[in-house]
Amino acid sequence: MNITSLSLTELKKLVHNKEIKAEEIVISYLEKIQEKEEKISAYITLLGEKALSEAKKIDTKKEKGVLAGVPIGLKDNLLTKDIRTTCASKILENFVPPYSATVVQKLKNEDAVIIGKTNLDEFAMGSSTENSGFFITRNPWDLKRVPGGSSGGSAAAVAVGEAAAALGSDTGGSIRQPAAFCGLVGLKPTYGRVSRYGLVAFASSLDQIGPLTNTAEDCALITQIISGHDVMDSTSSSLPVPDFEVEVKKGMKTIKAAYLCEEMLEGVDSEVEDIYYSTIRVLEDMGAELYEMKFPMWEYALACYYIVATSEASSNLARYDGVRYGFRHSLSKNINEMYKNTRTEGFGLEVKRRIILGTFALSSGYYDDYYVKAAKTRGLIRKELDEAFQKVDFILTPTTPEPAFLIGAKEDPIAMYLSDKFTVSANLAGIPAITVPVGLNKKNLPVGIQILGDVFQESLLFRLAFLLEKKVKFKKQN
Repeated sequence: MNITSLSLTELKKLVHNKEIKAEEIVISYLEKIQEKEEKISAYITLLGEKALSEAKKIDTKKEKGVLAGVPIGLKDNLLTKDIRTTCASKILENFVPPYSATVVQKLKNEDAVIIGKTNLDEFAMGSSTENSGFFITRNPWDLKRVPGGSSGGSAAAVAVGEAAAALGSDTGGSIRQPAAFCGLVGLKPTYGRVSRYGLVAFASSLDQIGPLTNTAEDCALITQIISGHDVMDSTSSSLPVPDFEVEVKKGMKTIKAAYLCEEMLEGVDSEVEDIYYSTIRVLEDMGAELYEMKFPMWEYALACYYIVATSEASSNLARYDGVRYGFRHSLSKNINEMYKNTRTEGFGLEVKRRIILGTFALSSGYYDDYYVKAAKTRGLIRKELDEAFQKVDFILTPTTPEPAFLIGAKEDPIAMYLSDKFTVSANLAGIPAITVPVGLNKKNLPVGIQILGDVFQESLLFRLAFLLEKKVKFKKQN
């Protein structure tokens, strides 16, 4: 039995039927990591001995949690008690948190085994995982290409079989884009569905934690476990969490979905466009009611996003000054010089760029022209989506304008930002969105379709994703 090729759901059944031990599962994944990691570089911190020790303890328990023995990767911006959390930044290279994120604790409560902390773009700022302060992660489908970002390490780990599932964070597409590049299912939940307590903040009004998995069923299971109200996060919703594991298989009597008009696909790779339209035809054959729609406000979504996100980032990253924790420049003559030298050496180029952009947008004389206008535009984007969801249950888009690109191909930051063309609107509006792999291009690279839903309608997203998955039968990498 090839343990690392099994889905999370299959592993769960084997453990609870006592057909396999947690220790066997972890050993298999550690062997896969030993085989693949040198080429992929998915992990910043591996927890081999600790993971094996935890698996042995789980095997001795009479009552086991839902995820007993299942190895999970964690994006390294999620706090883990007594295990370093770096955010892939030199400024936090040796930071060891005194507590764990709520989502981490929820996974551990269900006996999941944390197998390692995955690589990311520094402080989750990027779309390729080339902006890590330590090293570049490579796409398992083609080692010359990026895995996407900023949750590229999590995506690569799951895609290559180094983790059964992983958590990432999504501020403007950072779960969905790498999931699409690596042939995975990835969900950005509704803002507030999952607690952000213990997630190192990039842009607090946009960030959400979500899973990257091999199947829609696995995605539903992880989401169910990590969702729910948290007294430590005032923005988390108190709405009850549906049983997503049951919901995902319920099927659908009617499917009402919107797809983008041709004008909105300008600049999209021709093969991505072809696969997108072929997927629309699959839905049509399934009896879906389809409506061609245009979203005029999306033209401003990227500009709006990069003003809001960088403004919040400049505020959130002000705490890294060398005084309280993290890296401190040791040769400074006074406190102002220490601030300057610490941040200059500790932050990478992309983080500095976004801090400067955000500080400018919030500065006196420019606040009204930039941040206030972006906030108003954000409201109009949400209104446009609300109106669409009066008519349909889903909006279908390509997840990304192109498949995984070559490492080093996008040195121009604007070209890199365009990777988020279809994903940022969901974050600005706070709605859930899922990506599902639906095909391969001629270079054997995965292509995903994004499904947007109304607030707190994750159940519907899982059900459609599950149905589409069965129809398309995307061929995973061997």
